[in-house]
Amino acid sequence: MFGPYGKGIAKGLKVTLTNAFRRPITTQYPEERLTTSKRIRGVRLVWDKERCTGCATCAKSCLQGNIFIQTSRGENNDYIVDAFSLDSARCIFCGLCVESCPYEALFLSREYDIVEYGREKLMLVRDQLTRTPETECSAYYRPELEEQLPEQTLLIDREHKGIHLTFSSPKESK
Repeated sequence: MFGPYGKGIAKGLKVTLTNAFRRPITTQYPEERLTTSKRIRGVRLVWDKERCTGCATCAKSCLQGNIFIQTSRGENNDYIVDAFSLDSARCIFCGLCVESCPYEALFLSREYDIVEYGREKLMLVRDQLTRTPETECSAYYRPELEEQLPEQTLLIDREHKGIHLTFSSPKESK
C-alpha cells in the first residue's frame, strides 16, 4: 500500500507524533536539582576527623597519589593528623580510599558537580573536607547510611505509560 519507502516514513511519523504530545521531562538545572542515587560516587571526599587515626591507608591506596596526610606523634604514642588534603582536580573518584579506610573515616559526598574557575581552588584542605552535620554523605561502601538518604529522582518520567519503577536495596531482595 505504501510502497518500499512509505513504511519507513510511517514509522518515523508515528515516533514523532507519540513524542510530540508527551509532557517534557527536562530539569531546569541549577534551579532544580536531581536527587542522586544513594550510592553515588560523588565529587567530594568527606573526612571524619574524629574517626581518623592518621594511618595513611587512604593515601597509599590512591592510584593518582592525590591524598596528602601529615601526622605527628601524640602523648599516648598515637598519631595526630596535622594536615589532610586532596587534589580533587586530578581525582578520578574511584572510591578506593573509602574502601581501604579501616576506621570508616572517609566518605564520598552526594554532590555531582564541582565547578571552580581555577585549578588551585580544587585543592581541598582539611577544613574543606571535614564532615559537618550538614554534609550529606553517600552510601557508597557504607550501606548502613542508605536508610537516612532520600529516594533518587528518576531521570525518565514513565508514569505517562503506566510504568512505575521501584528500587529495592540488596537487603530486601534476599
